Amino acid sequence: MDNGSAPTGENKGTPRGLALAFLPTLLVLLIVIAAALLADLQNRALNRSQLRAAVASELEPIRSSLEIAINTDIQLLRGIAAAMSAEPAAKPGQFERLAEAVFRDGGHLRSLAYAPGFVVSEVYPAEANRAALGLDYRTDPRQSAVAMRVRDEERLVVAGPLALRQGGVGLVARYPLFSADTAGTRSVTGILSGVLDIEDIYRDAGLLSSPTIDIAIAGRDGKADDVFFGEPTLAASDPVAMTIDLPGGNWTIRALPKNGWDTPPPNQPIVRMLLVLAGLLVVVPTFVTSLLLQNRQTTLGVLRLSQARLQALSYRLGLALSSSQTGIWELDIDRGTMIWDAKMRELYGQPADFQPTLPTWEGMLLPDDLAAARAALTDALVTNQSFQTRFRIRTEDGRLRHIRAVGTLDPSARHGRIMVGVNWDVTAETEKTERLDEARRRAVAQSEEIERARRQMEFNALHDSLTGLTNRRALDQLLAQSPEPATPLTLLHIDLDRFKDINDTGGHAAGDAVLCHTARILTALAGPLDTVGRIGGDEFLILRRGAGPAESESLAREILEAMAEPMLWEGQEIRLTVSIGLAHHEQGQPLGQLLIDADLALYEAKRRGRNRAEIFSPTLKVAALVTRRTADDILRALDNDDFIAFYQPQFCPQTLTVTGVEALARWRHPTRGLLTPSSFLKTAESINVVAKIDERILEQTLDQARRWDMMGVVVPKISVNISRARLSDEHLAERLAALPLPRGRLSFELLESIFFDEDDRLLLNNVAAIKALGIDIEIDDFGSGYASITSLLKLTPRRLKIDRKLVTPMLEAPRQRRLVSSIVEIGKTLGIEVIAEGVETTAHVQLLRTLGCDALQGYALARPMSADEFLAYAQAQQAKSA
Repeated sequence: MDNGSAPTGENKGTPRGLALAFLPTLLVLLIVIAAALLADLQNRALNRSQLRAAVASELEPIRSSLEIAINTDIQLLRGIAAAMSAEPAAKPGQFERLAEAVFRDGGHLRSLAYAPGFVVSEVYPAEANRAALGLDYRTDPRQSAVAMRVRDEERLVVAGPLALRQGGVGLVARYPLFSADTAGTRSVTGILSGVLDIEDIYRDAGLLSSPTIDIAIAGRDGKADDVFFGEPTLAASDPVAMTIDLPGGNWTIRALPKNGWDTPPPNQPIVRMLLVLAGLLVVVPTFVTSLLLQNRQTTLGVLRLSQARLQALSYRLGLALSSSQTGIWELDIDRGTMIWDAKMRELYGQPADFQPTLPTWEGMLLPDDLAAARAALTDALVTNQSFQTRFRIRTEDGRLRHIRAVGTLDPSARHGRIMVGVNWDVTAETEKTERLDEARRRAVAQSEEIERARRQMEFNALHDSLTGLTNRRALDQLLAQSPEPATPLTLLHIDLDRFKDINDTGGHAAGDAVLCHTARILTALAGPLDTVGRIGGDEFLILRRGAGPAESESLAREILEAMAEPMLWEGQEIRLTVSIGLAHHEQGQPLGQLLIDADLALYEAKRRGRNRAEIFSPTLKVAALVTRRTADDILRALDNDDFIAFYQPQFCPQTLTVTGVEALARWRHPTRGLLTPSSFLKTAESINVVAKIDERILEQTLDQARRWDMMGVVVPKISVNISRARLSDEHLAERLAALPLPRGRLSFELLESIFFDEDDRLLLNNVAAIKALGIDIEIDDFGSGYASITSLLKLTPRRLKIDRKLVTPMLEAPRQRRLVSSIVEIGKTLGIEVIAEGVETTAHVQLLRTLGCDALQGYALARPMSADEFLAYAQAQQAKSA
């Protein structure tokens, strides 16, 4: 072994040796071939994926166009059905006008048939479909089944595409017509049928003109496999499939490339060529490397003997080289003696003549670290593994050092067990690690605090800070992100009645207490799947899932009852009521529409007196649209000065001469003509413009009074109506003082229901300021039930106007006659003039003259007239008197 000859056991040159040498090359070749096949498969798969993406990209606009076109036409049909259901006693020509409006929009409707009572009474176009008039859906064998399905399911039913008797192919949509009996029960009483030209829809969607794909559509009448367009076999070729969502069901549209999916990729020759080149670049170097390795094995055999001899020396030398700037030690385990080099003595702060032993070394360790160091040494000896540990020592000068120790048993030791190892000072490293650990702990704590703050901010962003309920933003997100619900969905919009009065009388603390009290009640009554939220100052919502209309209406009644219970706050009872609007989700309806519908129902509940619940219906939506259109027209009329004053004279009962005139508001509407306040007053109140209308009428009346004076017609008394909104103006007195008031001749008429609110100090102060300006106060519609003798004594009006509801029937109603007589007597007793309005006949004139009225007003004497007409009338009266 020591003669340096090469080993003789090698397989160099033998067939087995050559096979082993070139085995890696063979393996690499197999791997390269497998990789090339996989890459080629992936290239074809990528090409197929790109083909599918291209087909989907071309198919999606066609699918979207079909869905939008059909749903749009069906929505038009639904709108006509809703309009006809809202007015069962339709006016002549109404259906034709609605149909003309729909056909004018350029949809795909081919014909319409209106069948109240399930008998076709009107068709459109009339000439082309006149043969369908009188058709009874209930008895016609081809129509009765679908008609009864519409009636029983109370929903839209779409049939087809199917061949039409009048030629061509179309979709037939039948929508139920509803009516309600006196108890409010809704039932289907007829059908509105519409035919959609499906071929026209195909053409507009581009279905008939695609040059690159074949298309098939299935799903007619709810049958998923019924293919009515394209080849039925297309579904078996793994086509791209999409869903067309339609009312009452879905269609499936499928598409394939014209040449199928197996078209070779256009880059296939280039890719395969590159794969061959890449394989050669890998296999050839591997083959060369195998040759070199064969030669290397021969050389390594010669070196193995030398490596064995040098192993022991290389071990000690390598340990010494890796331990530069460290202390080296040796431990005789059986004797407990140790050998340290100079660096070890320096680390431990010992002199050069120090003779260490295992016990003296253990005595230098801090007591807290000694047990761990002993355990590590014992474990290394038992397992014959390396010894590794960390510990602390205190040097003679009092410095604390962190030491790391590593050792291993010397395999070349001939006598006993010898462990050789190193120590080095890791104090700086340990202190740095501790600082980093502390910084990491602080960073983690700070990160946790930031995360808590972030979660709190997210919670605050989506919840009401006062009640903790979900806020408007969260509810909007919930409605916007929720998919089409599979279970019933109902929204309750709840509003506290007269909440402002609570804030005004009890302060904001009382208002906050009421809001929290309401939140607790709503949360307690809501179901486990319900979402309760506060979306405004005194507005709350409950979004119900899985509860039907009856359960939701029952919940509304429970809320009304619970809120009616008195609430105690600071020893005082606060009585509350709420108004509730309910809206039930309908299939296909956007979830965001729920809030709009519930808001309309809430508005109706408030309009009908508050402290009640109302359910949304299409009638409310139509009324809201009319109200909104009226509101827009009112604002436009104010900009265009279309509100004008008409004047109705007042007469002396004895002489029938004009003693005064009342200014009445009229709206000169551009399309509806001249309108009285009954047509616009409520809408004007809802948009808070009644005060502006009052102001315009007053200004016009003052201008006309000056004009009449210049024309020689001096009207002794001019009355102008004033609303509560105008009386609530803090600057009313200043505005009136700036006008040219005819002192002693101007009167303001206040409704009886306005001025008897004795708690409204602003209103009472304005009434006092009006009197101070020389303007008389008249009580309009007196006798409607609000006033009292005490209130009259406090206000001391100049005149009372008896409500026309008492005057008109007094000829045939003794009770009303006695009541009018009593009002006249009260006026005379209190020194208040009494005017009777609603004087319709000469018999009224004679009776009221006998009862002692001071002035008369009504159609029996003169109708309201324009300023010019009144001037001419007054001049004629003067000429007649002269």
